[in-house]
Amino acid sequence: MTGRQAEEPSEAGWDVVTDLVVVGSGGGSLCAALAAHEGGMQALVIEKTDTVGGSTAMSGGVLWLPDNPVSRRAGVQDSPEDARRYFASAVGDVGPSTSPARVEAFLNTVEPMTEFLTQHGVPFKHCEGYSDYYDERPGGKARSRSLETELFDMNRLGPWREKFRARQDMPPIPLYTGEVSPLSLAPRSLRAAKTVAKVGARIVAAKAKGQDLRGTGAALQGWMLLAALRAEIPVWTSTPVVDLVVEDGKVTGIEAERDGRRIRVRARAGVLLNSGGFAHNAAMREKYGPSPSSTAWTSSNEGDTGEVIEAAMRHGAAVDLMEEAWWLPSSILPDGTPQFAVYERSKPHSFMVDTSGQRYVNEAASYMEVGQAMYARHSEGGGAVPSWFILDSRHRGNYLWGMSPGGVTPRQWLTSGYMKKAHTIEALAEQCGIDPAGLRATTDRYNASAAHGKDPDFHKGERAYDRYYGDPRVGPNPCVAPVDKAPFYAVALYPGDVGTAGGLLTDEHARVMREDGEPIPGLYATGNCTASVMGRTYPGAGASIAASFVFGWLATHHMLKNTARSTSVA
Repeated sequence: MTGRQAEEPSEAGWDVVTDLVVVGSGGGSLCAALAAHEGGMQALVIEKTDTVGGSTAMSGGVLWLPDNPVSRRAGVQDSPEDARRYFASAVGDVGPSTSPARVEAFLNTVEPMTEFLTQHGVPFKHCEGYSDYYDERPGGKARSRSLETELFDMNRLGPWREKFRARQDMPPIPLYTGEVSPLSLAPRSLRAAKTVAKVGARIVAAKAKGQDLRGTGAALQGWMLLAALRAEIPVWTSTPVVDLVVEDGKVTGIEAERDGRRIRVRARAGVLLNSGGFAHNAAMREKYGPSPSSTAWTSSNEGDTGEVIEAAMRHGAAVDLMEEAWWLPSSILPDGTPQFAVYERSKPHSFMVDTSGQRYVNEAASYMEVGQAMYARHSEGGGAVPSWFILDSRHRGNYLWGMSPGGVTPRQWLTSGYMKKAHTIEALAEQCGIDPAGLRATTDRYNASAAHGKDPDFHKGERAYDRYYGDPRVGPNPCVAPVDKAPFYAVALYPGDVGTAGGLLTDEHARVMREDGEPIPGLYATGNCTASVMGRTYPGAGASIAASFVFGWLATHHMLKNTARSTSVA
């Protein structure tokens, strides 16, 4: 069966009638719409901003899918049992969002959803390099459980290319994820040089063919949008949702602003919310999140403003984990742009401290773990927001910081105070407002063990994830070496994020729940507007995107099962 291709004539009191209304255009939205189309339902995707793709299009474009068929075909050894053990050890039980039913629903959906999207033209490939973020725990894997897609030619979108969301703070380089780590060593290693040459040749070849190749989130969402367009699924941009329509306790549609007027759209099967979180809503962050916080620190898309979550709450929806986000330690560039620090934190000749000059975390741990540690330390009075990332001249001379190669430090970084520089540890501490004696003691303690590649305090470099972005030329630990060669540098790191991670509480079918534990009929949700099945943990690369896809798929299939007789067509 195939879905109906256009909105049906309006019914009394409605401007548009369809089967499924999807609010937001992230990856989970397009996955749900494609599943609805395949099942014979008409889907309408409504996007608040003027561009399609959501935060997924701005992301690394990776999905963490344990025991998935693509990785198995690539020779990865995994099993449902190991996946369950890893969920139990890394995520645990933090409440209803991580219930056994939701975890099982997530794991059981990986296979059919992946195969479905592959059949609909999404060319997944195993994502080499990344390990699980807690690979040392039971069920963890040192080899990736994540998928990415082949590179995507943006020209294939035709006129929709101009409506496609893209990152503005990073150049559109056609990279696979496994190429990021060697490039972070550029230009100081042979592997980096080979990768630069390979990517450069790819760019030249694409240009000769008239292609505009993209990787990461642009590639994933490019393929997803192309599949949706081929299925003739309508996508409305510049259409913010104002409220849900509730009749006799059931959500029957939405009210939205379109072309300057208020319209009502009926959804006979259900409404699926995938509207993002509230990363850009200062009032909601102040109300629910940890402190201090700022919308200036987030790297999420500007549509992440939370009004759809608030609308659902007005109609009785329960929420959970509202204080969590997908934390990502970030510096704030001189122009005010947040720049997240990922590969930088795993390189040797560096460590991070609070204002007392003390270390408090494994700096090379996953971004969410480090962000949580920053707030935990700060709440204890440690002065960790911001924290200070300390590096010596070997780190600055050999490794990328952001997009600046080793040995190339923009003058504005120093003149603006974004990057501090001094010839002694004590002088650097004075510039940063760090206790000089504390920083000197930490440096001496760190260096004594780092000379032997050890970090007995926080075990940096002992996980496969830590080592992925380390420097393999440094032994015996690619993440640990002394910080002892002047001049020394420091950059303030804040608990930035790529979106909030709490929101509407949903069950294993993605139905939005009330406070009394009963579902709200007709209302479903997925993505960053929900309390995640990943709880307070980021277990592997692409965990949040995978959850968005999976629960979007599950929502549609629950609707199909319960509305098939009235909405499906031959």
